[in-house]
Amino acid sequence: MSAITSDGNRVDWRLPLYTVLGALILFGVGPHDLSVVLYLLVVAIVSIFLLNEAIGKRRRQSLLALVIFWAVSAALVKNESVIRNTGRWLVWAHHYKAVVLAEPESAKGEFKHIEWDGWGMFAQNTYVFLVYDPTDSLSLAAKGHQPGKIEGIPCEIDRVRRLESHWYSVQFYTGDYWGQQNADC
Repeated sequence: MSAITSDGNRVDWRLPLYTVLGALILFGVGPHDLSVVLYLLVVAIVSIFLLNEAIGKRRRQSLLALVIFWAVSAALVKNESVIRNTGRWLVWAHHYKAVVLAEPESAKGEFKHIEWDGWGMFAQNTYVFLVYDPTDSLSLAAKGHQPGKIEGIPCEIDRVRRLESHWYSVQFYTGDYWGQQNADC
């Protein structure tokens, strides 16, 4: 792959590809709140860099990289939770499975679970739990995208996503937490 040739018609695709790869890597780093702030900071820095390059001699390549980077960034932000959960699951599923399966059986008949993700501030926190469902009874909730009360989970849930057979991420409504002593939950 070469830079723009003397006739000006060929573009070196390395810079746009590196910017897309960088966007994907940075989006899944760290705690949820921190990764969003870091990501927005990186978008601003990369955009300034690419605009500066566009003013220089690599105009066509830099403008193309900037457009691709913004398009990927918009898609990432729009699908943030799906991308984040899928990426974390692909990389660390083995570890998370071991931790959840080591949990003791619940006397109340609740699913085995651990806290998977969370965000918020000022007592307005939203929590997502990783849940092991040996019978895959959560599959209907995951397919139907219907919030509500589900057997084996103490609170009403906002969203269920299937990660793989028997494994789900379960997002509670803001302010609810698995195991809290709240009459509303």
